[in-house]
Amino acid sequence: MSIAYIVIGVIILFILLSSFVTVQQGTIGVTTIFGKYNRILFPGLNFKIPLVEKVFKRISIQNRSVELEFQAITVDQANVYFKAMLLYSVWNQDEETIKNVAFKFVDERSFMQALVRTIEGSIRGFVATKRQSEVLGLRRDITEHVKEQIDQTLEAWGFHLQDLQMNDITFDDAIMKSMAQVVASNNLKAAAENEGQALLITKTKAAEADGNAIKIAAEAERQAAQLRGMGVALFREEVAKGMTMAAKEMQQANLDTSVILFSMWTEAIKHFAENSKGNVIFLDGSSEGMDHTMQQMMAMNKLMEKKN
Repeated sequence: MSIAYIVIGVIILFILLSSFVTVQQGTIGVTTIFGKYNRILFPGLNFKIPLVEKVFKRISIQNRSVELEFQAITVDQANVYFKAMLLYSVWNQDEETIKNVAFKFVDERSFMQALVRTIEGSIRGFVATKRQSEVLGLRRDITEHVKEQIDQTLEAWGFHLQDLQMNDITFDDAIMKSMAQVVASNNLKAAAENEGQALLITKTKAAEADGNAIKIAAEAERQAAQLRGMGVALFREEVAKGMTMAAKEMQQANLDTSVILFSMWTEAIKHFAENSKGNVIFLDGSSEGMDHTMQQMMAMNKLMEKKN
């Protein structure tokens, strides 16, 4: 009799223990009764009908990632190799969403296969309309195209595509080498153009500097010539004033003014002899020549007297 009580007690204890189930944080439990969907269980300790209600599946609502590697062919028959990282998660925690996630696919493997093949097919269809020279510059467009194509499909499955990153896009070795040569030649062309522009700028600046130097030198020479002319004019003016004063003094003393002219003529010859670079001075030493020179100087003196 005691053994029967023990057995009954064990059964009751087992039933009580099986009436409670723990759901971990980040997951949601799905229960069934006789194989039919019943309800969802949220994280924490939950009560379930013992022996009848079973936990069919525990679904993670955390973000999940998967790496993809596949090949596509462009419209000009170039092989493109992709390496991508896919980030996805359950769309939300609504009951209908959780039901789709739990019952759309037989198991997790089937879902992953469908997801990967859908994304690969979308990318291959997009790449098939582009040339190989365009693919590298369309990384962002490819990602946007995939999101537009499969968002509705994933939503019907209860999932949401959060991000798709194209980590690497490569071609066959021959294409990669030819692309590298094109880039190198373009870089050389750009460098040559930049060097030519720099040389042109340097030459232009040098020509401008030379032109400015010539202008400055010409302006300086003009000012110097003007100053020299002013100096000569002042000198002549002072000489004329001195000659006039000397002539007036000699006239008041009843002396011949031609003596002044003769003195100036001899002083001029002395100046030529002292400051010229030559060794010989040619002068007309005849009495006629002397008389002619004196007449010219006296005539000049009279002209200056009239002006004064």
